[in-house]
Amino acid sequence: MLLGAAVLVAAALTWIVPAGEYERKQDVTTGRTVVVSGTFHAVQPAPVGLLAAVVAIPRGFVEAADVVAVVVFVGGAWVLADRLGALPAAVDALVGLFADRGILLIPVVSLFFAVMGALENMEEEIIPLIPALVVLGDRMGLDAITVVAMSFGAAMVGATFGPTNPFQAGIALKLAQLPPLSAAGLRLGMFAVAFVLWVAWTMVHARRTAQPRPSGPLSRAPRPETRASSPLVLVCVVLPMAAYVYGALKLDWGFNELSALFVIGAIAAGLVGGLGLEGTVTTFVSGMQELLPAALMVGVARSISLVLSDGHIVDTILHTMVTALSGAPAIAAAILMVPFHALVHIAVPSVSGQAVLTMPLMVPLADVIGMSRQVPVLAYQTGAGLMELATPTNGALMAVLLAARVPWGRWMRFAIGALALLVLVGIAGIVLAAAAR
Repeated sequence: MLLGAAVLVAAALTWIVPAGEYERKQDVTTGRTVVVSGTFHAVQPAPVGLLAAVVAIPRGFVEAADVVAVVVFVGGAWVLADRLGALPAAVDALVGLFADRGILLIPVVSLFFAVMGALENMEEEIIPLIPALVVLGDRMGLDAITVVAMSFGAAMVGATFGPTNPFQAGIALKLAQLPPLSAAGLRLGMFAVAFVLWVAWTMVHARRTAQPRPSGPLSRAPRPETRASSPLVLVCVVLPMAAYVYGALKLDWGFNELSALFVIGAIAAGLVGGLGLEGTVTTFVSGMQELLPAALMVGVARSISLVLSDGHIVDTILHTMVTALSGAPAIAAAILMVPFHALVHIAVPSVSGQAVLTMPLMVPLADVIGMSRQVPVLAYQTGAGLMELATPTNGALMAVLLAARVPWGRWMRFAIGALALLVLVGIAGIVLAAAAR
């Protein structure tokens, strides 16, 4: 309902906001299409009607096809591992390892996801893992919000402040014509502080909402028998993710390669687990069906940005904000870049897409007001990166919340205080970068 209403609101805005566009060109350093500063001009209005808004929903699925495929293929593989008993066995092992120290699971799991976020911007890949993590959380007495916070939340914190994220810091630094690891010490310090704050916030919530640990199986379905092949089955569904991390960093792999790897991993897991080829395919397809609701969220969320783009109002919104920033005092403009990027991210829920849209405008602005080029990059990372944890136009966030059965409003009541603290971390980094010029 929330995303459907957002599509209609986006369509209504195309009737109110004047249409306009920037000219675009190919950037040789990134190979991406970027806007050309100073070229904004009005264009013919293109208001989106009710039928066109509804049509944008299936178009959103087409645009997000690779992400939808990741959700169902990766999710199908994990469900298959669950039905073979490998996933419950792994959960039991973790429960036994942490015993009565379940709260210590939070920093351990959070560190893994934060590092993955910092390395390869892990986001949509987390969606299929949520059901298994919820089971683990239940066994440890942790509620669903804690599970989302220590997985998706930690990954977004790592992606926001990590100095090595090729899809956020990497692209923005290239567009700002800065070395790939410039100000790495500052970013690493911001990452460490932000991670500690997020984990502490999550642990406080977990202690406040802790539930008695159940002694028996949680699922209403019969518990799968733990087989001798369970460790090998688990290896079959873990190796594709490890291979993908290498491929994403070294071979420019994308979501289609990740989906293919998990198809291979699922088939191998089924055969190792004794299902045979027919049983493997049947179980895999059945598992994919369980992830369809989460995949639907991704497609609908993508349709929102399509409606705004069809109405030619994204550039108008961007131009209005840039014009307002150009008239502000230098340090005020630097700090205001954070909410600027946060607002833009509602309409452009892609961090890499936002980088190529905004950096060509914000970097010259930083030059004009006498700021280090690190300032607009850090402001973009803070504003766009943290907004990933809040905006309902982020399909991955909404899919994760759906999989964990956490309403968006309830999630925001938990996250808003932590996000305010993390924004302060970003602003502190911006001030230090500005002073270092």
